[in-house]
Amino acid sequence: MRWSQIATRQALRKVTESPRNRILAARAFGSQSEKDRVRSPWTMAAVFTASLAGAAAVTLCEDPADNFTFVRTYSKSGMADPLTSFAKYAQKKEHEERHSQHDEVKKQDVSVQATSTANGEGVDMAATASADTLSEGEAKIEAEARKLKQHSGGLKVFSGNGNMSLSLEIARHLGINLGKATVGRFADGEVNCVINENVRGKDVYIVQPTCPPVNDNIMELLLMISTLRRASARRITVVIPYYGYARQDRKMQARVPISAADVARLMEAMGVDRVIAVDLHCGQIQGFFGPRVPVDNLDGGIVGLDYFGCKDLHNPVVVSPDAGGVYRAKKFKEGLEQKYEMNDVGLAMIVKQRARAGAVDQMDLVGDVKDCDCILVDDMIDTAGTLCKAADVLIASGARRVFAFASHGLLSGPGNDRIANSNIEEVVILNTIPTSPQREANEKLTELSVAPLLAQAIFNIHAKKSISALFK
Repeated sequence: MRWSQIATRQALRKVTESPRNRILAARAFGSQSEKDRVRSPWTMAAVFTASLAGAAAVTLCEDPADNFTFVRTYSKSGMADPLTSFAKYAQKKEHEERHSQHDEVKKQDVSVQATSTANGEGVDMAATASADTLSEGEAKIEAEARKLKQHSGGLKVFSGNGNMSLSLEIARHLGINLGKATVGRFADGEVNCVINENVRGKDVYIVQPTCPPVNDNIMELLLMISTLRRASARRITVVIPYYGYARQDRKMQARVPISAADVARLMEAMGVDRVIAVDLHCGQIQGFFGPRVPVDNLDGGIVGLDYFGCKDLHNPVVVSPDAGGVYRAKKFKEGLEQKYEMNDVGLAMIVKQRARAGAVDQMDLVGDVKDCDCILVDDMIDTAGTLCKAADVLIASGARRVFAFASHGLLSGPGNDRIANSNIEEVVILNTIPTSPQREANEKLTELSVAPLLAQAIFNIHAKKSISALFK
């Protein structure tokens, strides 16, 4: 309900000097009894002013002592004006929340600051008890959990059908539930996308790798971005563990598309605000997005560093299977040296000549690998033809053992069987792409989780913290 206080008589008499205005006011407000109550010019002015404000009915209350008229107005629907009632409700809720927060803080202070005065000194009983029960690592985890709860108020994580297990693991690390969404198919095969909860003003993250089936996953991602944008999400960040079409990043011959740029333009047109990816095939893909869409290219190699750093390696040498991956192999070598103090890590490279896409004609080794444990480092393993031939070249050059690490294990076609029958001791991949029973049955394959890295990146972005700090 709204109470409009009309100013003094003299200020409003001009409104009712015209007989036409009196007639309009009388017609606007109902019965004969109401007409009888609007005889005086200043009361008439109050009623007429209320009619100009859009009221459908009025109740007048004159106060001769104060020379004021109060007009209680009602909306045309017959109900009281809702604006103030909503404002009062919001004010009441805010007041209750403040009191509840104050009470919670007070309870925490009481529990944490429970002191003993027997010896005249304050002893923090709760802190002492927690220090006795929690180890140093558990205390850090507890502190991170408190930070997550503090910053997760406006955070929502949704997932398509690309890699649901990874999305659930990320949400578990963040300490939140996965957003409620339906991403299915209509009878004719079209994508059906429905967001089943409120996202207005929220910071939304979509986890969706564009792995096989590539086109279906890309279409799901685009429609989810569009749906959330139309649902008034404050910011939309897409988390793409594996970026499809990344290998078509330039024109190698006439009349071919630059598909990596086209996919980026599609996502940008749908309204994405930020992109998080893991080990893009080439760094220039970040430039395919406009300056308004920052791209964070996370280094999946830091997950592999912890795994290989704990292995008993003899004269380790990091090998790049092609000339384009030397920088990636060099970063992996430097990570082993800095984090695990391996000062004798070598670096080698294999130069390959392709006969056509997916077929290697010749491979030459640059570097010395004799009596060494070699680690082949690449961004992805597709059909594993290059990887297995590189392992044969290393073994022929006198390598002791050959390991392999790649962020994305596509293993298309015969890839899984080739690895199982190859000279490679072990192949380590990340779970950026969902696994399969055939891959799980392969004893040479080891899968590491990239969920902690992605969850920490999401948390840092949401809390406005540095991303580069993850790689130090």
